[in-house]
Amino acid sequence: MDLSAELESLKQHYSKQPYPSVKARNQKLDQLSTLLRKHEQQIIQAISDDFSYRSPFETELAEIYPSLKSITHTKKNLQDWTTPEKRSVSVWFKPAKARIMYQPKGVIGIIVPWNYPLYLAIGPLIGAVAAGNRVMLKMSEFTPKFSQLFADLCHEYLGKDWVRVVTGGPEVGEAFSKLPFDHLLFTGSGRIGRKVMQAASENLTPVTLELGGKSPTIIDHSFPLKLAVERLLFGKLLNSGQTCLAPDYVFVQEDSVSEFKRLTREVAQKFYPDWQGKDYTAMASEKQFERYLEIKQNAVTQGAEVYPLFDDIESSGRKMPPALLLNTTESMLVRQEEIFGPMLPVVPYKNHQDVIDYINKHPRPLALYLFSYDKQVTSDYMLKTISGGMTLNDTILHVSQEELPFGGVGASGMGHYHGHEGFKTFSKAKSIFKQSRFAGTKLMYPPHNKFANWLLKLMKR
Repeated sequence: MDLSAELESLKQHYSKQPYPSVKARNQKLDQLSTLLRKHEQQIIQAISDDFSYRSPFETELAEIYPSLKSITHTKKNLQDWTTPEKRSVSVWFKPAKARIMYQPKGVIGIIVPWNYPLYLAIGPLIGAVAAGNRVMLKMSEFTPKFSQLFADLCHEYLGKDWVRVVTGGPEVGEAFSKLPFDHLLFTGSGRIGRKVMQAASENLTPVTLELGGKSPTIIDHSFPLKLAVERLLFGKLLNSGQTCLAPDYVFVQEDSVSEFKRLTREVAQKFYPDWQGKDYTAMASEKQFERYLEIKQNAVTQGAEVYPLFDDIESSGRKMPPALLLNTTESMLVRQEEIFGPMLPVVPYKNHQDVIDYINKHPRPLALYLFSYDKQVTSDYMLKTISGGMTLNDTILHVSQEELPFGGVGASGMGHYHGHEGFKTFSKAKSIFKQSRFAGTKLMYPPHNKFANWLLKLMKR
């Protein structure tokens, strides 16, 4: 496939209709909704086939539901978002007027990861289409069946004059990131994100990077431990831990570690009475499976203790049983790299300041999770740490709120999307100043007399 020709075709379609009406944008969103509803089972099956097994309920809950919800939210608010915003004018320039107009940027590039191949394609696609852009997506080579299905469906329902979907391996991804898009959004690892940003810089293409990172969880004495464990394991074991927002390690107060171990085993077995059955998801690919085993073995070799949450600890195909990891150190890969699997390091702590200091000495995470009913403890974490987002007294749910921007900070990413922020990310906020028929600025025209000098001094007060 000639990627440059695909992009040029989309740019030509954009130039013929550079500011689509709200009605035209909503029609595309309706077609996207129809695509999801009519082909839900095909999508679920294709993703499951790519993973070797993906819980159908998890695909519905974590991919199809938020995609449909995002479409509904966007359609409900799109008219307001596209309405120019009035801005005030300095008293010295009245009765002139000022406003901001949100204009489509042109053609948006989106690079989609493998772990949530539907939602992480649909989410930015909704924002880009709502802003009036044409869109070109690069799907993951690790989800080949879904990627091809999604490409076919997008071209059928949305039309190639609005959306082009490409597939292929790393060489296609590299070429894709070098194209002169009007904006590029990448979701994936920090290592690849750096390469994408470097490639985009050659064209001065603005980028949004969603990179993940090691998101910490802290459990305070003031919060019921069993409830914390239930909410923690729900977020951790969703998609078998293959979530950029998954809790990556947990701080537990020293005197609660034994009880925490007992409760995690109890809750995990309640959630998944048969972890080899229909509710538990496999590792997405052989590459991810092997990487996970490597990280685990690296920790064990250096002295970490694996605490299995099930009696049967043998893998089933690419399904890996969940486990806690105790006695970890910072020299281990499990404490350095994002885990992307159902293994959770437990870090005992004595006081919250030590935890805050630890978090602040490491790259800023995509998310931080705190379980606490203590207002002072909550305030300290909110004010003294920086993360892409926070969920208090639960995990990962801030990503499901359409009114909240989603994005990382520092090593976990840059820029935001979702809801109104997504619309703004893919729009050019054009400042417009309209001069009045009767403008006082002529008093400043040269040659400058005594009155002009007096007036300037008055303006500077």
